[in-house]
Amino acid sequence: MQKQYELTKEGLAKLEAELHHFHTVRRAEVAEKIKRAKETGGTDHNADYEEAKNEQAFVEGRIQELENMLKNAVVISHPQKASRVEMGSEVTVVDQDGKTQQFTIVGSAEARPIEGRISNLSPVGQALLGKKAGERVGVKAPGGTLHLRVTQVR
Repeated sequence: MQKQYELTKEGLAKLEAELHHFHTVRRAEVAEKIKRAKETGGTDHNADYEEAKNEQAFVEGRIQELENMLKNAVVISHPQKASRVEMGSEVTVVDQDGKTQQFTIVGSAEARPIEGRISNLSPVGQALLGKKAGERVGVKAPGGTLHLRVTQVR
């Protein structure tokens, strides 16, 4: 059974754009690097050639990964007037120190914690799923339990 990748419409578009970039730009760049390295020093004991071949392997691996993710993508829609936190929800929380944070709950393939996009599989994401405004959650973290209060669900 293939793993499904839960993506928002925006996340799907980003992965499609990345795949297009790898197909149209990165492959050509790497092919040119390989060609130049072969011309300047052959293929035996040529560090530039080896580096270019390693880069080619990375590019081809990423293309395969992206194609697999897109083939097995399940698009999640942003919930309309959701009262509880679910995939695609934008959630505002306040921690025990009074600091307010906003998160969007997304699938692991498009999680970017620095941008506030957290995975539904992360400890915070799991704790928030199903909660509604006013509810409190505790999340076990290496430094102790993090206490959050949900203030808004959109």
